[in-house]
Amino acid sequence: MSFSSSDGDDVLSEINVTPLVDVMLVLLVAFIVTAPVMTNAISVNLPKTVATKPTDQLKPVTLSVDAKGDVYVDKDQVPLTELESKLKTIYQQRPEQVFHLSSDDEVNYGSVAKVMAIVERVGISKLAVLTKAE
Repeated sequence: MSFSSSDGDDVLSEINVTPLVDVMLVLLVAFIVTAPVMTNAISVNLPKTVATKPTDQLKPVTLSVDAKGDVYVDKDQVPLTELESKLKTIYQQRPEQVFHLSSDDEVNYGSVAKVMAIVERVGISKLAVLTKAE
């Protein structure tokens, strides 16, 4: 007793594409993951160097102008008339010295401008103006 059709030569007319889609999705994911790595994988032979000791970092000299317009070099109050000679002395000893300028937010801009003009006359090029982040 056979329940099959009378024709035993039936051919499947449709191909099952589910395994093919699964394989293609896996390959697509693998390609997406490895593509960025392939673009950054340039082979470069870097030169060899000998490690050196870091240079002594100079502590920056802070120039401060308070709310009254008084000028300080680090924590020493310096009259505006003597500021140029004081800065020249510091700058001549260490021309690579970095200077920081800080001022009270209530100070007259003219006082800060005078200090900046003196700094420029001395020839100091490494001056950073300090501000407070909001």
